[in-house]
Amino acid sequence: MESDTHRDEEQRTKKIDAASRLGVEPVGRLLWRFSLPAIAGMMVNALYNVVDRIFVGRGVADIALGGLSLVMPIMIISMAFAMLFGVGAANMISIRLGQQRRADAENALTHCFLLLAGAGAVMMVLGMIFLDPLLSLMGAQEGSQALGYARDYLRIILFGQVFGLLGFGMSHCARAQGFPMVTMIAMFMGAGINVLLDGIFIFGFHWGVEGAAWATVAAQTASSLWVLYFNFSKKAVVRIRLRILRFSWRIVAQIMSFGSAQFFLQIAVSVVALVLNICTGLYGAAALGVANGGDIALAGVTIVNSVTLLLFMPIFGINQGAQPLLGYNYGARKFARVLKAYGWAVAGATAISCVGFILIMLFPHWIVHLFAPDGGEALLDFTAWAMRVTVIMLPVTGFQIVSSNMFVVTGRPKTSIVLTLLRQIILLLPSMLIFGWLWGLHGVVAAAPFADVISVLITAALVYAELKKLRAGAKLEAAAGSG
Repeated sequence: MESDTHRDEEQRTKKIDAASRLGVEPVGRLLWRFSLPAIAGMMVNALYNVVDRIFVGRGVADIALGGLSLVMPIMIISMAFAMLFGVGAANMISIRLGQQRRADAENALTHCFLLLAGAGAVMMVLGMIFLDPLLSLMGAQEGSQALGYARDYLRIILFGQVFGLLGFGMSHCARAQGFPMVTMIAMFMGAGINVLLDGIFIFGFHWGVEGAAWATVAAQTASSLWVLYFNFSKKAVVRIRLRILRFSWRIVAQIMSFGSAQFFLQIAVSVVALVLNICTGLYGAAALGVANGGDIALAGVTIVNSVTLLLFMPIFGINQGAQPLLGYNYGARKFARVLKAYGWAVAGATAISCVGFILIMLFPHWIVHLFAPDGGEALLDFTAWAMRVTVIMLPVTGFQIVSSNMFVVTGRPKTSIVLTLLRQIILLLPSMLIFGWLWGLHGVVAAAPFADVISVLITAALVYAELKKLRAGAKLEAAAGSG
């Protein structure tokens, strides 16, 4: 009995150390340790979408890629709710652990589980009931061949909504406790299953886009079960405890507040994707000079979005790796460490952005061939041009993403929301509509870098003011330490 008690005490100490090291170990080493698995995991996670597109483009038809573009706004909305509850709970857990409020962190985790499962179930039911009306709003022009592919794909993807939300959302909570490897394993597991089953279902069984959808559902289910196993187990710093849950709407509101910036970002991205689909289908035929120009342009946009997704994933990985560091040390009022973590995160994100920018500028045609080896000249030329234009501002994108997350951690989620809405809604949406009216399809594509320029300048001004406050706090911290 005594040995069991001693063993339990050692286990508790190890768990506490996993979180408390965020406040004592060197910042650069911690950021590397947390970001590397996050980057690897996010890159692998991106393959859920990108591998589907490569297999569909090669094994079904290039027009089928347009069908996946029509589904994208709906899938982004699903991701928005995963981030609302998952990222929100993760931020709350990091801060509460930094404040040594372990019970509150555990309660937030359990609330997160219930919210994700409930949201997934509601989305699945509503999606199945309103499948055709939803797709009719996604931007396809009359007579579009891509619409049939979109219907076949989405009706299967909806079956995996609960596991999709749980897997992605709870992964953030595992990382917030100091276990980034748990998230990385889940993502590697899911992507590996996805790639394997894509090949079997599309090329072996000839299931077309339905095979790609079933592969994604199976992969999401497997990775979700792994993450849930960890969050229910004694290995976690805080565990899901349904039996002792004290459900509170106040805690739900706090979780949603912490995750609201990422939620509104995803909703804005979904709206942008919808308008982009509509404008692309509307102006595609005239711009490309072919009868099915709308579907070809949608396929090109799908390829561009897939490539930019891969480029953004390492940046998001650094951002997620920095989140526990920023949250814990801000909660512990160690402002000097907050500043160091932010500086290292911006530097790493900027370096990755520059590498991606160079690759796109040098090899756009090769990248298009990877997705659509049999694509015509209209698809090849438009997609290569659109890819280069879209990433013109990529070198400063890392700074913008990391800075927006810092405002959430420092207790100013409204500022982060404003920055998100500024880029996606206030600037990008009107620009796409106006530029499209003036210059057609090419104007629609050029709207993104225009919005990036303005939003980066405003973000820089707000970040400068925030850093001044953190530096003042760091000076007081240093003075108190020397005294």
